[in-house]
Amino acid sequence: MTLPALDKDGFLANLHDWNPTVAEQLAAQESITLTPAHWEILNALRDFYAEFDLSPAMRPLTRYLKEKLGAEKSSSIYLLTLFPGSPAKVAARIAGLPRPENCL
Repeated sequence: MTLPALDKDGFLANLHDWNPTVAEQLAAQESITLTPAHWEILNALRDFYAEFDLSPAMRPLTRYLKEKLGAEKSSSIYLLTLFPGSPAKVAARIAGLPRPENCL
């Protein structure tokens, strides 16, 4: 399957093109193999987007995850192990969401 169109930053040009297969392809570009732990974060991110109509930067993301998944799955260190580099940005990209506003 070919990857849908991406913007200049590697995010989906059309958010409706996202599906789990696309997520796997985007993750592969980041050298990430998605596990159930990754999917838990990706699904929470998509829920956040559905609720607030924006991709969260790191702080709002960790607060939301703490509320939804508990403290052990909301720490920056935990997220860095799953999504190295810039977790909010990398996870949003794989989740098929727009680039979070305060992410470099």
